[in-house]
Amino acid sequence: MRQRTDYPIFSDQEIERRHKAVYNLMEQEGIDALLVYGSGRYASDIYWLSDWPSSREAYLLMQTGKEPVILMQLFNHYPMARVMSWIKDVRWAGANTTNSVVELIRERGLESKKIGLVGAISYQVYNRLREKYPNASFVDVGGKLRMMRTVKSAEEIERIRFASKLTDQSIEALAEGLKEGMREDEIPALIEPVYLKQGGYAGIHFMSSMPMREPDFAVPSQFQSHRKLKKGDCLITEISGAYSGYSGQIHRTFSIGEGPTPQWQKMHDAAKEAFEVLSKVIKDGATTTEAEEAAEIIHQRGYSTYDDLVHGVNQYPPIFQTKTRKRHDSKEMLFRENMVIVIQPNLMTYDEKMGLQFGETLVVKKSGCESLNAYPREWIICRG
Repeated sequence: MRQRTDYPIFSDQEIERRHKAVYNLMEQEGIDALLVYGSGRYASDIYWLSDWPSSREAYLLMQTGKEPVILMQLFNHYPMARVMSWIKDVRWAGANTTNSVVELIRERGLESKKIGLVGAISYQVYNRLREKYPNASFVDVGGKLRMMRTVKSAEEIERIRFASKLTDQSIEALAEGLKEGMREDEIPALIEPVYLKQGGYAGIHFMSSMPMREPDFAVPSQFQSHRKLKKGDCLITEISGAYSGYSGQIHRTFSIGEGPTPQWQKMHDAAKEAFEVLSKVIKDGATTTEAEEAAEIIHQRGYSTYDDLVHGVNQYPPIFQTKTRKRHDSKEMLFRENMVIVIQPNLMTYDEKMGLQFGETLVVKKSGCESLNAYPREWIICRG
């Protein structure tokens, strides 16, 4: 059992469920061990399997019939990893992580076994493993693990529900705090305290402001300028609040001192219409092809798109665009009950000077989608 339970944790049964699913995947793929790499705060797969958010870099080795092992950096992060990790065998990876990974493979008797790889394993580690153990074979199973994780458990959905609540509250903070004269790069200071006060953190806050009558940017931007908001401006947004490894997402448009112009209202109505059509079409058993077809209503209304039309929460599959604006050859997928997705039509004019995004986070159900956001589906007018 873990030493501390005063952090956000999943139940033992939930972590055991995940491990069982991974061991089943290993059996299906005929692999003897799984080596998972993660880096940075909230390294996804390692966090999912250990309930420890990870740190600078870490490797996790799972092997049938033996206890899993985590090798982690940095040394001053080691005490926290031992406290939080559901996996008991947590080790500092030493002065040279590559050497430690190579030694762990020898220690576990895997020198001539088939090893599955997950994550962006470094060139140095992969090369050393190939050189040191020429009789071992390595196979990438990262995509299969990602697909396995697209259907969420009840505990995961509850965590995403809370992250979505924080995201709603950040929209409320924007609605109350946006005003004429505020710099664009000041706006995140309205958003992030909402998360921080409740133990969460910012996922993304992509935002672009512009005069409604002279639009010049079609998507919410990843970096904010020092431009000052003026009466008659709009602010287009893509915002995610996060909590312990899971994030919500919402897209709303704001204006300063007055409502939307007819041109903007028309685009907003079309984006909302596309969102509502998709939220009905997408259900357990529906296909991504059917969703792409339904989204053609955007082009019928006279608009194009820029961003992905739909993506799984935390950027998991399915990820696709409209049929007309398809950018990559993604395979058709079935939607399954308890997938959590973001429907986010990003409409734009064909000259790419004007655009907005409208959407939120939803759970796929038998007969449609259930939203995890409660904020009204409306254009938001802020004081001048």
